Amino acid sequence: MARPQTKRRGQRASARKERKNVPSGQVHIHASFNNTIITITDPTGHTLCWGSSGSAGFKGSRKSTPFAAQLAAQSAA
Repeated sequence: MARPQTKRRGQRASARKERKNVPSGQVHIHASFNNTIITITDPTGHTLCWGSSGSAGFKGSRKSTPFAAQLAAQSAA
């Protein structure tokens, strides 16, 4: 029989990530024949957020369309 899980005292259920306020950044676009990946980085090169046609919900050959790339860019920003 499985034991019921108990919360430990003094610990949070999940740690929240801090949002950084970066005044400027760089956008890197990797466009292949199958997918488009957009990465937004700070000036030092650390990734702040990213998006791709696949993560926007497109599958198969629809990932390589310009409309899928547009939605991936909107989700990254």
